[in-house]
Amino acid sequence: MKFGVLVFPGSNCDHDTYHVIAELAHQPVTFLWHDSPSLEGCDAILVPGGFAYGDYLRTGAIARFSPVMQSVTKFAAEGGPVLGICNGFQILCEAGLLPGALLRNAGLKYICKQVHLRTETTDSPFTRTLTKGEVLKIPIGHMEGNYFCDAATLDALRSDDRIVFRYATPEGAITPDTNPNGSLDNIAGILNEGRNVLGMMPHPDRSSEAMLGSADGWKIFQSLVETLTAAR
Repeated sequence: MKFGVLVFPGSNCDHDTYHVIAELAHQPVTFLWHDSPSLEGCDAILVPGGFAYGDYLRTGAIARFSPVMQSVTKFAAEGGPVLGICNGFQILCEAGLLPGALLRNAGLKYICKQVHLRTETTDSPFTRTLTKGEVLKIPIGHMEGNYFCDAATLDALRSDDRIVFRYATPEGAITPDTNPNGSLDNIAGILNEGRNVLGMMPHPDRSSEAMLGSADGWKIFQSLVETLTAAR
């Protein structure tokens, strides 16, 4: 299998994501430049965190028009797995691969800290090694992580079991105090209708090795590797 990590002007977690796949998953991985439409035969696409195009206009609003994103949209429509992390989540929403939008954090402050996420579904390529209700410790680092959607979309996300992670206590309780950014329904990650596209604000790439304070993020990458392995 082969992984592709997108690179935009302003990406700053591309090497972190590449490192996880190359050094921990021991899988082939390549960088995919924003200005090229080629996905180079990759079996999974990772859209990393950072500040694509400097977050000018609106986070992800310019990146969505990059040639590589037109190819990613086609890849996702054909069932290819796509994981968007932080800025990657924002880009996927702007590109229409995921519903809703990421607004400025409640309190209008940049937040960088460890948070806890409750796993809401294991029915996805990204959570197959997890258990429902399992709590992960994964850091966030964002200014626009406040997930919002209209009532009909929220109802669909709930009824279709497409909310993947919610901000929670270490014991798994969903409370207002555990919501770091004001996200609707404590949402930290969602799936598309096809369940092959995941967007999440917390950084599994920054929490895949114990030396970083938690290795819980590795479970998400491990799930994706196992999914691709099983499909071969």
